[in-house]
Amino acid sequence: MKFVDEARIKVQAGNGGRGSTSFRREKFVPFGGPDGGDGGHGGSVLLRAAEGINTLADFRVERTFRGEHGHPGSGNGCTGRSGVDACVTVPVGTIVRDAETQETLGDLTRAGEELLVAKGGKGGWGNTRFKSSTNRAPRQFGPGLPGERRTLELELKVIADVGLLGLPNAGKSTLISAVSAARPKIADYPFTTLYPNLGVVYVGQHRSFVMADIPGLIEGAAEGAGLGIRFLKHLQRTRVLLHLVDIAPIDPDADPVRDARAIIAELKKFSPDLAAKPRWLVLNKRDLLPGEEAEARAAEIARRLRYKGPKFLISAVTGEGTKELVGAVMQHIEAQATRPAVTAST
Repeated sequence: MKFVDEARIKVQAGNGGRGSTSFRREKFVPFGGPDGGDGGHGGSVLLRAAEGINTLADFRVERTFRGEHGHPGSGNGCTGRSGVDACVTVPVGTIVRDAETQETLGDLTRAGEELLVAKGGKGGWGNTRFKSSTNRAPRQFGPGLPGERRTLELELKVIADVGLLGLPNAGKSTLISAVSAARPKIADYPFTTLYPNLGVVYVGQHRSFVMADIPGLIEGAAEGAGLGIRFLKHLQRTRVLLHLVDIAPIDPDADPVRDARAIIAELKKFSPDLAAKPRWLVLNKRDLLPGEEAEARAAEIARRLRYKGPKFLISAVTGEGTKELVGAVMQHIEAQATRPAVTAST
């Protein structure tokens, strides 16, 4: 199966309508002169960013988008109707490039933002436009100009304040469903999440942030292993990363510290800038161990990782510790407006 966060589409604006060759003919006015109207302009193609769409997968089905052709002009100086624009809805965070020149045409980062990607052709002139002192009965007309055609490359980088890191089944989807209204698919097998899920976390009046759950990473993701490679780029826009670590893995041979180091290594290989982002350690599934044992296990993991940054012991299933976590995240995001971000220790 192909997991799409990139797509290639073709856009074709409408052609301009043909101008009219017409002459005024009324009773007692046998030689009324030309009155042909211009053709209508062709419809353009625009991209519009919209919330509620988190993937470019729909463009696997529909790949070509066309604006309507302009209508021809008519007599009595009537201009033809312009073609209707084609408006293509894309997710917020879509980067648009010309496939031939690799020129970046735009980055749609706000809901409702529009980008003109193919301009409709101008309508052709009617014969009225060609009238002159030496040519009083012109029969010329303009055929209308063709609309622009382009092949576009779309790349999605979701817009989120907080990104969730972790191995498959670390509890990322459970956490985002516990603290927001997002309802991602949750199951007890790896790679339940196939596309990024976004959730708005409300902390208080006028205090909220967007959290992104991406497919789980595995060792070798930066080279293309697993699903995570196609989604690591989504974390580049985030302000803070929450690194979820399962403190009670089902597999007796699993080592949370080794797994956490593997995730950190993948970040560094993919992008040093991404690895330098603030990264907080979130030790999940405390409900599976007795209280003191869970705290001891969490402290041991942090010690072995030599981690000195903020850390939280939570249960995404029961919600224990999640209120403190989202409150601290909100404070961090608000504080970033006034001071530089501090990189978490690894």
